[in-house]
Amino acid sequence: MILRKTADTEHGGQRLDEVVAGLFEALSKSEARRIIDRGGCAVNSSMVRVASRLIKPGDVIEVGVMEAGRFRELVMPAESLLYEDGELIAVNKPAGVNTQRTPYQLKGTLEYWVSEYFRKQGSHEPCRVIHRLDRGTSGVMLFPKHKRAAAWLSARFHDNLVEKCYWALVSGQPEQAQWAMDGPIGKIGSARYGIMAGGRTAVTEFRLLASADGCALIEARPHTGRTHQIRVHLAASGLPIVGDTTYGGTPAERMMLHCVSLVFKDEQSREIRVSAPLDHAFGGMLKENHRMYADPA
Repeated sequence: MILRKTADTEHGGQRLDEVVAGLFEALSKSEARRIIDRGGCAVNSSMVRVASRLIKPGDVIEVGVMEAGRFRELVMPAESLLYEDGELIAVNKPAGVNTQRTPYQLKGTLEYWVSEYFRKQGSHEPCRVIHRLDRGTSGVMLFPKHKRAAAWLSARFHDNLVEKCYWALVSGQPEQAQWAMDGPIGKIGSARYGIMAGGRTAVTEFRLLASADGCALIEARPHTGRTHQIRVHLAASGLPIVGDTTYGGTPAERMMLHCVSLVFKDEQSREIRVSAPLDHAFGGMLKENHRMYADPA
């Protein structure tokens, strides 16, 4: 829930945490500080994480109030760092974590974790988000270390020079071992997308890896980068991803979609291949049936 109010004359010269607690009666001063600290407060549309920031009359204050218990600090083990050189790092993004800041938080997102990693390495460069994974999707993500690297990496994604491979556990059995979907994708709701006339061109190639007990493990290779592309194309194929209840998937601990690998060439034309292992939830579902077990790493 996003709350928005404008500071009055009486708020001039007061601290931000005091003004937030005063303007929004449901929030205590301590809760206001927590919201400010995690990046859920904006003054005049700019995020502010300093509780002692002085407020002027007319300042527009917005706070993002999360459901109780929703916020989690992001703690990632050392093995989450998959690759590093002088230009970029590759990280195994956990499922259930936002790639970048939201109106509710900066802390607890992968963007914040990467920024803190850079800071600990002595770099003052910001985290530049070049590509994204949905909150429920896990797997390989790349983050450039500086502006020049961000430019060439962004160009490689734009020009489809990054080979992307995903694994998806779906309900059902595909009619063929390999197929492609090219239905254009457009927005059909506040958080839903679908194949529609006038949508943006989207192409995904699929391959059956294994199947058992009414489920199938599918390899997906998207050649475009539309929002929810793999999820929409699989649902349209009659194969909703397990855990993806937005598109008709059966409930599960997490959405079973994982970016297995990214392959691209650096500025010296050397091939870089980064792979990410499955987490316990995804790997565990495959291990339940030995005919479907595999590990991309």
